[in-house]
Amino acid sequence: MSYPQDYRRSLAEPADFWAEQARDLDWFRAPRETLRALDDGTHRWFADALLNTAYLALDRHVENGRGEQPALLYDSPVSDVKRQYSYRQLRDEVARLAGALRALGVEKGDRVVIYMPMVPEAAMAMLACARLGAVHSVVFGGFAPQELAVRIDDARPKLLLTASCGIEFDRVIPYQPLVETALALAEHPPQRVMVLQRPQAPAQLRGGRDLDWAQQVAQASPVEPVPVLGGDPLYILYTSGTTGRPKGIVRDNAGHAVALRYCFERVYGMRPGDVWWGLSDIGWVVGHSMIVYGPLMAGCATVFYEGKPVRTPDAGAIWRVIEEYRVNALTCAPTAIRAVRKEDPSGERLARHDLSSLRALFLAGERLDSSTHQWLEEQTARPVHDHWWQTETGWPVTAPCVGLDDYRRKAGSSNAAVPGYHVLVVNEEGELLDAGQEGAIVVSLPLPPGCAQTLWNDSERYRQAYLQAVPGHYLTGDGGYLDADGFVYVMGRTDDVINVAGHRLSTGEMEDRVARHPAVAECAVIGVPDDLKGQLPLALVVCKEGVAIDPAALQAELVARVREELGALACFQQVRVVRRLPKTRSGKILRAVLRKIAAGEPYAPPATIDDPAILEELAGVLRGELSAEAP
Repeated sequence: MSYPQDYRRSLAEPADFWAEQARDLDWFRAPRETLRALDDGTHRWFADALLNTAYLALDRHVENGRGEQPALLYDSPVSDVKRQYSYRQLRDEVARLAGALRALGVEKGDRVVIYMPMVPEAAMAMLACARLGAVHSVVFGGFAPQELAVRIDDARPKLLLTASCGIEFDRVIPYQPLVETALALAEHPPQRVMVLQRPQAPAQLRGGRDLDWAQQVAQASPVEPVPVLGGDPLYILYTSGTTGRPKGIVRDNAGHAVALRYCFERVYGMRPGDVWWGLSDIGWVVGHSMIVYGPLMAGCATVFYEGKPVRTPDAGAIWRVIEEYRVNALTCAPTAIRAVRKEDPSGERLARHDLSSLRALFLAGERLDSSTHQWLEEQTARPVHDHWWQTETGWPVTAPCVGLDDYRRKAGSSNAAVPGYHVLVVNEEGELLDAGQEGAIVVSLPLPPGCAQTLWNDSERYRQAYLQAVPGHYLTGDGGYLDADGFVYVMGRTDDVINVAGHRLSTGEMEDRVARHPAVAECAVIGVPDDLKGQLPLALVVCKEGVAIDPAALQAELVARVREELGALACFQQVRVVRRLPKTRSGKILRAVLRKIAAGEPYAPPATIDDPAILEELAGVLRGELSAEAP
């Protein structure tokens, strides 16, 4: 199997190519139809097949003689707990948890929201929902109550699964107050809440609504996997939208399974029995594809880590885990490596550990800078592969396909397109650009299996957001260029979503919170470069006329407001009061120009700007040359 052969076939004969990959799966009923084009411009893969994703991730391996192989390796330096589950043990735990959910009325098609830290029961919850054919929606445990409430109202779950607390470094975070506030804010709260009690901070359960996780599971009977149609949803994962309203990305069962099986074998080069580590959280798409479903469907052991790259206990944590569990491949965000490098620049802690099991490192989630790339390769003496994908795609768009012969790799690039993805770059008019010309990155339709084809209860919004701008293509929202050899260079977002430590966060949501302050007339939040986190938000604020305000006090109030409503994850800390914002004559704020100024990139005032002089004034603010006080 070679990369050129797979790539050419996937574009020339997509239905035949993916039908061939689908033969590797154990279907309850094999698909009779591979690809269907719908009138709205979207596509469906294997929609008429019958399968169960939890069966593919667990039962299939037990039935094929791999039941005693390690499946999930839980390592929690923050709680000083380690646990291992074989495929048989994990299947049995999931089957019984699914029985507990069914006893509470959860059936195929029902939604279940999961608001949990990185504990094994969180993965079991996802798999138990999949076993029943229920649709799970994981919400990152660090999100504030209002964000949880918004997602509850959109998904309208029958049940909320949570834990009594999470642990951030050495700080215990009780979840119960967050959940109580979210349920009070929600218009459609679930009737039942099942709580996993953790000894660090047990929760007071509310009678009639709250249920003890352990008690419910202890009295439940295991259930068998429920067959679902290939086009049925497996999960909803909410991603930030520029309107302040989250977008519920829907992942189907069949396309997801085919894509991830192909991905782990051909892109990552993983084999059954290998040990894989996705250093992330189940609240993000990486946690879905690269911690739970992907490695388990591939027959690998997956490391489930409740900790950080640093301070749990130090910058040697990653290398300790690789040595202890004999990890063969790791994926993480460049932010994690930058944090390690900052505390251990000479690699002294790394040198203390045996990394002989490690074959490769895959970095994604944000642009991998050349300095970090070079440092990591030099310190580990292992190939470091940049690759690029999105919540919407669910698996890599560009990457070196190390499981294929003659794969392509180029440092400084996010690498060449993965089979199934025809990546192009277009200008604002949708016209194809030549090599080296920067524009909007698009992917020709049909998208390969595994990519989202709709939003939860809002198919029209999906069409408008992704398919309308460039007919016949999916608009990624990222900008960049292709070189003469077809390698992709992703330069950043083209919309108002920024990337903080590998997490996509909406500047629109932050602006909404800032603009509510009684002293603020208008504002713009942009992402500014940061050596550690990739980007950090900066708010440029115009105060209302005649309002006397201390800039330091205003900054403190706005930071507290955003932190309370969006959570600490936003890393919102910087506010600058300015006289005015640059706008077009039609009143649109020129955020793209502001981002270029903040990044120190060359810019030209657009012809539509109403006052070119304001850009020099703002350049001084962004470069720290002017006072933060309003003139």
